[in-house]
Amino acid sequence: MKLAVAATAPFGADVLRRLAERHDIAYLLTRPDRPKGRGRQVAPPPAKQVADKLGIEVRQPERPTDLDDLGANVVLAVAYGALIPEELLEQARWLNVHPSLLPRWRGAAPVERAIMAGDDETGVSVIRLVNELDAGPIGAQGRFAIGPEDDAGAVFGRAAAVTPDLVDEALDSEDFRPQEGEMTYAEKIGPSDRELDWSRPADELHNRIRALSPHIGARAELHGRPVIVWRSRMADGRLEILEVQPEGRRRMTLAEFERGLR
Repeated sequence: MKLAVAATAPFGADVLRRLAERHDIAYLLTRPDRPKGRGRQVAPPPAKQVADKLGIEVRQPERPTDLDDLGANVVLAVAYGALIPEELLEQARWLNVHPSLLPRWRGAAPVERAIMAGDDETGVSVIRLVNELDAGPIGAQGRFAIGPEDDAGAVFGRAAAVTPDLVDEALDSEDFRPQEGEMTYAEKIGPSDRELDWSRPADELHNRIRALSPHIGARAELHGRPVIVWRSRMADGRLEILEVQPEGRRRMTLAEFERGLR
């Protein structure tokens, strides 16, 4: 078996690193380098950074169809960020790692939407890639709890840790089963998803804050100042803000922020 990995985002980078500990990765298929940050400096995607450190060949076509030859029997897609056209699906066995209990939370933001919804568990599904979004049959699936204080970073980390065993199970399986149960869709996080409305219930606000941390951030006005809220907790049914980032400044505790207002 010649295994390639298609990955771009941090979750895909983490999975690539873990898979490389037990598999010989033929190459990484990833998205082209893009301008990032306030300075708009061109930077490689996270998965490419991992591949470079591990000495794995990197392929970065603008479109997947620009590939001359897949050069692999199996391609594992995980947070790649582009649709795979049918002509490529026919050239190899394509599997997809999706961090949810499919068919719950198909789509772009399964971890964030699960936390926002207050789900107390999620997992990882390894499916056969098909033309319909996240709809392929399941070759392996594992579940784990979402703790009341877990943020998206913790959930992504847990998902990456269980993925290699699930990938091995799917690679060895000839029995992929259709998805069963109610389908829900995890829409991409947009600007309105980041806004905190202090009139909403405390648990809803807490779920939104932790769903968007540590990678996106929830926005709010606090003491008349615009801030990004990075961490919170629930205490006796009340929301406690723990960490914020005022506009143009570093992250800090709420106490530090309030001291700066005096």
